[in-house]
Amino acid sequence: MTTLRIVHRGDADAGLSGTLLFGVLWDALADLLGTSATAVVLRRAARRAASSGELLGTVAIERVDEEFGYVIPQSFNRAAGAPVALRSLAVQLLPLLRESTGEVAVRHLARIPELRRFLPLTEAA
Repeated sequence: MTTLRIVHRGDADAGLSGTLLFGVLWDALADLLGTSATAVVLRRAARRAASSGELLGTVAIERVDEEFGYVIPQSFNRAAGAPVALRSLAVQLLPLLRESTGEVAVRHLARIPELRRFLPLTEAA
């Protein structure tokens, strides 16, 4: 049986797993961009991070039954906070978002306390 943890927005100090943080990131982007665009931009960021040597090869973003979904590595559950691979994805993600939306998406993500802890938001206006 899986133990579920209820996480309230703003619960940034709760030591969320990488899996939950990726879920918060996915949901935040999907709310703004839709699931198709979210899948494209996260897949592209994961590919770029993997080519730079980070262990993101097991991140899978696929379309199943008219909806996009994701499978992420088990290692994302092993430690509280964002694993190195997730931080690397974030480093690659922000330039893609700035290129496609200006600062709109970056500002949207910056409003979410759980994401502020691992996203490199220093360039955000």
